[in-house]
Amino acid sequence: MRGTTAGTRTWGRVALAALILSAVLAGCAPGAAPVDPPAASRAPRTVPRWQPQPGVDWQWQLSGRVDTTVDAPVYDVDGFDQGAATVSALHREGRKVICYLSTGAWEDFRPDADGFPASVRGRSNGWDGEWWLDIRRTDVLEPLMEARIAMCAKKGFDAVEPDNMDGYLNSTGFPLTARDQLRYNRLIARLVHRHGMAVGLKNDLPQIPELVGDFDFAVNEQCAQYGECAALSPFVEAGKAVFHAEYEVPVAEFCAESRRLRLSSLLKKYELGAWRRGC
Repeated sequence: MRGTTAGTRTWGRVALAALILSAVLAGCAPGAAPVDPPAASRAPRTVPRWQPQPGVDWQWQLSGRVDTTVDAPVYDVDGFDQGAATVSALHREGRKVICYLSTGAWEDFRPDADGFPASVRGRSNGWDGEWWLDIRRTDVLEPLMEARIAMCAKKGFDAVEPDNMDGYLNSTGFPLTARDQLRYNRLIARLVHRHGMAVGLKNDLPQIPELVGDFDFAVNEQCAQYGECAALSPFVEAGKAVFHAEYEVPVAEFCAESRRLRLSSLLKKYELGAWRRGC
């Protein structure tokens, strides 16, 4: 600043030093409020999690060697069977990748199967090697599911598709209630979000109004066959994708309605290999 003398500059430095010392001493005093660090020294803001939009195309493949040549911007693949190399290959092509996990059923063929005590295993869910879980036992299931979700995050997945999330609607061998299911589904959503990924609500149509705010997208099977697709509208209205698959209804019979509802719809075979027919 023009016109400043040497004496004035010296006094200013002394005064500044005194102010700094006073601030330091005040910060050390018992009961003193902590001072926020400068903005430049704070931890960087985390990257927002992925939010798939209504109508985005997808590929769902849970068996066989993943065909990475399918022209779809979103892939949903098995979290145990597929490694980081597959996820990276899809990312290099500009795709987002969803990690399929069963969070509501015990699968005897998974590498962590021995970690599930017999007390939490119920009746068969109709698929070979799979039994419903007692989702009330979050003391047992939470650490097991978090380990699975952490595996997806470590491999670089963008999202998780947690399956068998509607046990309360089925004959599981446990007296599960709708309240039990809400509690468990929200727990899974929190765990996935904690690891920085998006999470989808699988089926469980009756609880969509209560859960649409907890989940980033939906995954549905056979809503056209059973006349239930309109029940998924809360996700679309919230700007969230609905990934939908049919197995027995020809595309000519459901694609027009899917486009009207802005669903991301596919015709697949039950083995969920690479074959698909989109709308």
